[in-house]
Amino acid sequence: MILENIKYRLLKSVWILLSIIPLRIMYILSDGLFYPLYYIGRYRRKITRKNLVESFPEKSAQEIVTIEKRFYHFFVDIIFEMCKYATISKEDIGKRMKFTNIDEINAVLQQGKSISLYLGHYGNWEWVSSMPLYLNKNTVSGQIYHRLHNQTVDRLLLQNRGRLGATSVEMAETLRWINEHVRNQQVTITGYIADQSPKKSNTQHFVHFLNHQAPALTGAEKITKKYRFEAFFLDIERTKRGYYEATFVKMHADPQSLPDFELTDIYYELLEKMIRKQPELYLWTHKRFKHATLIQQDSQLQ
Repeated sequence: MILENIKYRLLKSVWILLSIIPLRIMYILSDGLFYPLYYIGRYRRKITRKNLVESFPEKSAQEIVTIEKRFYHFFVDIIFEMCKYATISKEDIGKRMKFTNIDEINAVLQQGKSISLYLGHYGNWEWVSSMPLYLNKNTVSGQIYHRLHNQTVDRLLLQNRGRLGATSVEMAETLRWINEHVRNQQVTITGYIADQSPKKSNTQHFVHFLNHQAPALTGAEKITKKYRFEAFFLDIERTKRGYYEATFVKMHADPQSLPDFELTDIYYELLEKMIRKQPELYLWTHKRFKHATLIQQDSQLQ
């Protein structure tokens, strides 16, 4: 425990020192780090290439490589942006992470209705943690997360995500957290980054997603329907380097009326539509399709 605390304090000190660097300087550093990451370290290049080739069989080899390079440029950017979040001011984050129709969300919350908010590993999902700055005062804001194996990094990220009012809830604790606030009649907005791959043994539903039949997590849908929550998707656009706009999209007028898993299907349709607009903003380094079936094989890139 003592060693863990020392490691945490050291990492936090470095993190804070880095976060003080202006973003314009960070982006110069990011441009320089792209080359060793992409060409020398080749960080998860095989996984990324495989994911892109399988997901976009209609694209040429040149188009795939272009997306791949843009993704790695963005990947380094987002690491610096995550770091910057440790000390960024409320005014600056408000300019850089805009929620275009937050009034619509606040109107729902004002009616005493809680919200399930579906997100993806797309754009700067870490900066989405600034959302509580703009929500109705009595709203409880939660974000479901999967604990990292590295305890030091996990602890640092949790503190980072919570500095502007969001509460991080470990996936295994989701139901307990929801039940507690429902019992206390508290209005909540809960964010689910729901595009992770479930364990093969826990798979109940497959979706058509980026040219794959992919297993899907369905917990968010079950909670939404059980507690009669509203369901929204967060559509994110990177307007320019270091600037994002997020728009809340109502997924269905009455989620409880939908057949099982249809809300999950709607989520993946919206997610794929968003990814196809700016594919370099998706997290291609993850083995998202490890239990998926390829619908159409394209072997342009070997």
